[in-house]
Amino acid sequence: MTKAIIEETDDEDSIILNAEQARRERNDRRLRIVMPVVALLTAVAVWEALVHIYDIPHYLIPAPSRIGETLITDGPSLMGSAWFTVKLTLLSLLLAIIGGVALGMLFALSRTIEMSLFPFAVILQVTPVVAIAPLILIYVHSTFAALLICAWIVAFFPILSNTVIGLRSADHNLRDLFTLYKATPWQRLRYLLAPSALPNFMAALKIAGGLSLIGAVVAEFVAGTAGQNSGLASRILESSFRNEIPRMFAALILVSLLGIAIFLATSWLSKLVLGRWHESEIKREH
Repeated sequence: MTKAIIEETDDEDSIILNAEQARRERNDRRLRIVMPVVALLTAVAVWEALVHIYDIPHYLIPAPSRIGETLITDGPSLMGSAWFTVKLTLLSLLLAIIGGVALGMLFALSRTIEMSLFPFAVILQVTPVVAIAPLILIYVHSTFAALLICAWIVAFFPILSNTVIGLRSADHNLRDLFTLYKATPWQRLRYLLAPSALPNFMAALKIAGGLSLIGAVVAEFVAGTAGQNSGLASRILESSFRNEIPRMFAALILVSLLGIAIFLATSWLSKLVLGRWHESEIKREH
């Protein structure tokens, strides 16, 4: 009788704890959305108020309302430039992923290849893209291809270095076990090295996503491209030359929104891939 009462009490406590945990998770999800929105709206309201209180001219610091009007009136032109930047950013990120992962696997499988090629990767990373962009623009006839190379260089090294670190971080006891069972290099890569490298790769993907956008914008600044087939960086330069500050702010906001979208997409992908098994994404009870 006493045992049954104790078990029933434990079940009730478990139900209460589960309900409390579910409530906390719902509140946490709401706060993650509500708090950033409130902070941004507050910042925009303060910005708008300060511009009107101090009567700041729009050619110095435009009010958010004026920037919003510019986004509407110049929307078609800015969206075309935004699409150009999106294409350049995503293509450079895709090439960085393919090149970084492929070269990282080669480094993991062959120490000789790693010692031979890794210095070249380091040289590309530590050399500022603004220094080599003029050379790329001279030797590559297609402006888009030159911009793509510049953006790829910026995003490539984080993928490569983190992939190599992840491939090296596999447990040594498991390595010995695979050796004991005479696993092939492909089996070792697929079942041991790749899973251990996945958390590092996802962390690198978050970094490379932002760097690919930075590389695309910087490359376009250096190239000084203009016209219809150009990105948001060209709109910013063009607006600064014409003293169209609201339009410059509008293009800058679109660049920021693109960066936020890339960060959210890579974070969601990281949770999707790692959320069920890796400590960095598993929700812990508080």
